Amino acid sequence: MTPTTVLTIAGSDSGGGAGIQADLRTFSAHGVHGTCAITAVTAQNTTGVRHIETMSTRSLQSQIEAVLDDFSVVAVKTGMLATPELVELVASIAARGLLPQLVVDPVLISTSNHALLADGGVAAYQRALLPHALLATPNLREAAALAGVEVNDVATIDDLVSLGRLLLPFGVRYVLVKGGHLVGEHSPDVLVSATDVTIFEGDRVSTTNTHGTGCTLSAAIAAQLAKGASLSDACRFSKAYVSQALQTASDWQLGRGSGPLDHLGWGA
Repeated sequence: MTPTTVLTIAGSDSGGGAGIQADLRTFSAHGVHGTCAITAVTAQNTTGVRHIETMSTRSLQSQIEAVLDDFSVVAVKTGMLATPELVELVASIAARGLLPQLVVDPVLISTSNHALLADGGVAAYQRALLPHALLATPNLREAAALAGVEVNDVATIDDLVSLGRLLLPFGVRYVLVKGGHLVGEHSPDVLVSATDVTIFEGDRVSTTNTHGTGCTLSAAIAAQLAKGASLSDACRFSKAYVSQALQTASDWQLGRGSGPLDHLGWGA
């Protein structure tokens, strides 16, 4: 059987833990064919980001068009978009109906606390891209930045729900607010729409190998949507997948900082 095709529009991580590299491994783990359009080339490893070289709008548009002209793309995810201009370019393609089942992971800051989006990027997400997204998957800091509130005010599941609802007026249909930065033994995520709230409970995995968790989750959701799962099931399955990938890589010693996940189940 011919696999379905998924597209990731994101940055390259030279350390292999996040970005395009994490997305393509996740697609493979879920049995879909992964295509990609690179927004930026980063020089980074497990300890931090050293340099970012951003692609031109012409380069990114050519990459996306090359994929769309030849493949029947069933779902799309975005990761690091780097600049307001690239955010707006992706939004313009989405506005033409060419990016089906669009999952937007609003990558603003790296795990090592390095800014991955230039000034004006948040406004571009709000104004241009979120209105065309089926789902946005921000963590606490990203959701707070997009909503214009202080992340310190978020401490409970009810706070996650309230935060997610603040993003709905920008036009996104669903928001999955990730609770990995909450304090405590549990790491719940909440899926919020205009009419429903779904809570995905989960135990926190004790590990420093968390580089690329957001990329991995959004890529897994896109892969599951491409295979025909409902959005709720896609989120539930993907959360379990990430939890397992964290668990089986929890003792890995790849690099001296925050290491990668076990995307392919090597430690299972």
